[in-house]
Parts: sequence; C-alpha cells; structure tokens
Amino acid sequence: MELNICHLYPDILNLYGDRGNIIAMTRRLRDRGIGVSVEECSIGQPLSAAKYDIFFIGGGQDFEQEILLRDLAAGKSREIISAVEEEKTFLAICGGYQMLGGYYKTWDGNQLDFIGALDLYTVGAKDRMIGNYMFETAPEDGGTMVVGFENHSGKTYLGDSVQPLGTVIEGFGNNGEDKTEGARYKNVFATYSHGSLLPKNPVLCDHILHTALSHKYGDVPPLSPLNDTLETRAHDYMQKRLSKA
Repeated sequence: MELNICHLYPDILNLYGDRGNIIAMTRRLRDRGIGVSVEECSIGQPLSAAKYDIFFIGGGQDFEQEILLRDLAAGKSREIISAVEEEKTFLAICGGYQMLGGYYKTWDGNQLDFIGALDLYTVGAKDRMIGNYMFETAPEDGGTMVVGFENHSGKTYLGDSVQPLGTVIEGFGNNGEDKTEGARYKNVFATYSHGSLLPKNPVLCDHILHTALSHKYGDVPPLSPLNDTLETRAHDYMQKRLSKA
C-alpha cells in the first residue's frame, strides 16, 4: 500500500510548526511499511488533485490568505472542490480550514470569498482566541481527546451539511460560543489546532491515515500499533494540565 500526500502552500501556510503534521503522517506510515510520497504545491504551480490521497493545508495570517485568492481562482479551487467531493482525505489547520469555507469577513467589514468546498463561514473579531485547548472528537472519529494550541481572531460557524470535528472541553474552538471545534465533511478533517496537532495526538493521526487508506484500497484492517510512549506522555501531560484549568 502507498499514500501520496500533497502539501499545499507550504512556504506560506506554516504557522506554529504545522509542517510537523506532514512529518508525523510520513513517519507513522513508514514505520508500518506503508509507502508514502510528499509533494509540495504553491503559488503558480498547477494542482492535479487526482494524483493525491491526502491533502494538507496549514495555517496563515489574514494577509497571507488574501495573496492566495488569485492563485486559488486560477484553477486550484476547482481541483480542491473536486477532490473533496471525491472523498479524498484533507487535513486543514486554522487559515487552511477557513479557506475551505465560503468566506471570511474581517471585523471591519472586508469580505474575502474563499473556495466554498465546505458549508461554513468565518467572521473576524477584534479579540483573539488564543491558548492551549482540548476537545473530544465525535464517536465516529474515535471519541478521542485531542490537545492542541489555538490562536485565531476569526469565528467560524458551520452550515447544516457540516458536522463539528469535536466538542470543546477547554478553550474556545470554532467561535467561543457553541462549544464546537473544527469541521467534518466527507473525508475532510478541519481544525483550529496548531501545535502541531498530529505528533501529540497519535490516535487522531492514525484515524486520518486509516481513512485515506480505506478510501483508496477499500475496507483495510486497523493499523498495526506503534510504540507511542513519548507521544502519549506529551498528550497526557497536556490533557492533565488542561483538566486542572
């Protein structure tokens, strides 16, 4: 078995070590003897979405999102929407998450129209939502506790066709109002969690990898266990710390 990963805009969208998610997915596949290749695709480079099994989009600031709009409109938006609807697996973090939605309206009323692959929108606020946080994924995504770091001023609201990735236990999540965190649509996993997310949440990482393998190869068996001693210690330390907050 083999998975092909596309890292979108790695030179622009890479806040708070988001590239670590690529490293974690690659390492956990190779440690199981599963082939993996990673290709990067940035501004001015054509995207052929049919080549890939997993797409990763990291986080960026508002002005960085603005400079991507023309490039997305030149063809990448169409390819991304097609890949989402074909149930390719996506992991999108913060700014990358917002870009998959319909639009981002800044706190002073300037609207940036984005891809529209997911039924959601984001509204900017003057106050930032920042800090370590924790959320529990939905039962269909393993019902696991996820720890991460969020830093965003945008408040995201989900439409009827999109489910949250999880429920906020400590922190803000999508908007600091409704206890939702992230978004799930088909095989898209979107979240505000930097930190980076996957190295200290191996259960979620394996769930995402298994989702991609099952889409490509059919109903594959559960992934073989790895020695996650260090990852589990990092996860449990932060979970314990946040539980006392």
